[in-house]
Amino acid sequence: MLPKLKILFLCTGNSCRSQMAEAWTRYLRGNAFDTWSAGTVPKPLDPRAIEVMLEAGVDISEHRSKDVRGLLDLELDYVVTVCDGAHQSCPIFPGRARIVHRGFEDPPKLAEEASSEEEALSHYRRIRDEIRRFVETLPEGLRQEEGID
Repeated sequence: MLPKLKILFLCTGNSCRSQMAEAWTRYLRGNAFDTWSAGTVPKPLDPRAIEVMLEAGVDISEHRSKDVRGLLDLELDYVVTVCDGAHQSCPIFPGRARIVHRGFEDPPKLAEEASSEEEALSHYRRIRDEIRRFVETLPEGLRQEEGID
């Protein structure tokens, strides 16, 4: 059996997208990855993210937002930035960590213009499902995002 790859999903707030990515990776690919998520400027977990993940059968209600500075000593294989802000301000990680950017739209931002709660949640559901599809490609999808065949 191969050793698990160590992966960190990094976002600005660690309140939504990176939490979803961490949870999906644990749920779908836990046999292949040790997984964390963190933020460059952590904010509380987004209640809508909790709601839509629970709809999909994954409970993130006990997750908490983490500051990336508390994880800088981890020996990571990959750091996946899931938003442009985190990609632009990604810290330097010691060791062999490869930085891969796989941006997803920001559900809270998309939901600002929603005319109903159902419409707001539809944005969260779409991004949740996009993140799931990305996680289902791992680890091969990481090499594609890096441009390595």
